[in-house]
Amino acid sequence: MGELFTFFGLISHDKTFMYVTHMLLSAGIAILIVKMAMSNLQLVPRGAQNVMEAYVGGVLKMGTDVMGKENASRYLPLVATIGLFVGIANLIGVIPGFEAPTAFLEMPLTLALVVFVYYNYVGIKEQGVIKYFKHFLGPVWWLYWLMFPIEIVSHFSRLVSLSFRLFGNVKGDDMFLMVILMLAPWLLPMIPFALLTFMAFLQAFIFMMLTYVYLGGAIAVDDH
Repeated sequence: MGELFTFFGLISHDKTFMYVTHMLLSAGIAILIVKMAMSNLQLVPRGAQNVMEAYVGGVLKMGTDVMGKENASRYLPLVATIGLFVGIANLIGVIPGFEAPTAFLEMPLTLALVVFVYYNYVGIKEQGVIKYFKHFLGPVWWLYWLMFPIEIVSHFSRLVSLSFRLFGNVKGDDMFLMVILMLAPWLLPMIPFALLTFMAFLQAFIFMMLTYVYLGGAIAVDDH
């Protein structure tokens, strides 16, 4: 969004530069928050430690509802890290002078590829190659020839589901904010900020939930 002022835009308006700088900023903030939470661990958590423990506990409960506590704990580091990174990246775009790196397709697509490759790797590791791909055939043997390509397409469509859902919603929010700032730069933008903040958290939640769902489906393949 070259029309909207950004602090990094004072250096360069190049798309790659804008994406990389805001992505690194998001990653840096995430690392800083984690370091603050772990710098002075206490039995009774306070401050950043309290916030992070509440966040991790919420992510664990989300995963427990999908795949049970044991499996949810196993994949908690991946899902919680992705959620924190995506949440901060989304929120960056709500702050005037910054742009959400998730509004660039490169970041959502990269994260979707990570999840896609990892859950298939986990499924093959847990089930074995033959058993994992056998469930792509469906329960009826004479429909194997039809079900297998459908399942393959269905799994690859998850890349689109994960990446374009996040990209489209965040990009739409950024464009909405840009229009508001152009029409009424002082007072009116205060009204949608709460909604945009909620949407930033919601998109991070959806990405985490889908990651848990795909992982749960990969490790809980039943024999047909």
